[in-house]
Amino acid sequence: MDMVKVFKSIGACLAGIIVGIILSVGTDKILESTGVFPSPELGLFIWWMLLLALVYRGIYLVIAGYVTARLAPGNSLVLVTIIGILGVIVTILGAIANWDKTTAWYPIALAVITFPCTYLGGKLFVNR
Repeated sequence: MDMVKVFKSIGACLAGIIVGIILSVGTDKILESTGVFPSPELGLFIWWMLLLALVYRGIYLVIAGYVTARLAPGNSLVLVTIIGILGVIVTILGAIANWDKTTAWYPIALAVITFPCTYLGGKLFVNR
């Protein structure tokens, strides 16, 4: 693989990851600032808030996978697989670090949906 393709592949992965982070954190901040969600220091324990966060994060994971596949110079599903695996690892580490800030089912569910949603986004692009 030539170096240009390597850099484009890294860029595609970073773009997908950044899009997912910006959408997730941005939505969190909007919901916190409008009073829908409590501040992060208080934690998030109400089931419907957690379900809402799980739904929009799932949608954003699909978008992140789509963006990565769209920008990939080739092997788009390989790159989507890479960011999906990285996402699962980061989600598990985040769950461990913040275990007392929410109920147990939410970080587990988030870890479970991370790879399939990201991969779905890549497949949506490939099969368009």
